[in-house]
Amino acid sequence: MKKLEIVGFKRANLGSKGAKDLRTEALAPCVLYGGKEQVHFAVPMILFRDLLYSSDVYEVALNIEGDQYRAILQDAQFHPVNEMILHVDFLEIVDNKPIKIDVPIKIIGNSPGVIKGGKMIQKLRKVTLKGLAENIPDFVTADISGLDLGQTVKVNKLDVKGCEILNPMSNPVATIDIPRALRGKLTA
Repeated sequence: MKKLEIVGFKRANLGSKGAKDLRTEALAPCVLYGGKEQVHFAVPMILFRDLLYSSDVYEVALNIEGDQYRAILQDAQFHPVNEMILHVDFLEIVDNKPIKIDVPIKIIGNSPGVIKGGKMIQKLRKVTLKGLAENIPDFVTADISGLDLGQTVKVNKLDVKGCEILNPMSNPVATIDIPRALRGKLTA
């Protein structure tokens, strides 16, 4: 996983009024859980740009007033109209304790079906993995180099070392769609 550092400040006032006051100062209320105790803190919203608006998976080094934590982004809530960050949840990484995380899927290879005029459609963008933080990859690759028209790569064909895939194995990852112009020619 890629690494990113975020610096935060402990929160004194918990609750909706305290969170609203933080948001007016361009600070996002956050919570870190999964370790020995929950830690409530606030982070300037600008620091979330790389973390929230990217498909990459990051291990976050949280520095909260000098205390260091290793964490992953668990959830982020946004305002429905202006898309301001309302709240961010982090899960602390504990040694020898597995974590669940969504990892992007990267399509590789050239499909003979695409060369014949088919269209590659990616049905699944992320796959859920469970494993130790050290074993979580940046992305999972799906090879489409053997797919002809109408064929599909499923989750059971993905190769991930050191992690367990939690998605159903029969779910399609990518398929080569037959265009309308070729459908009549293939059946005739």
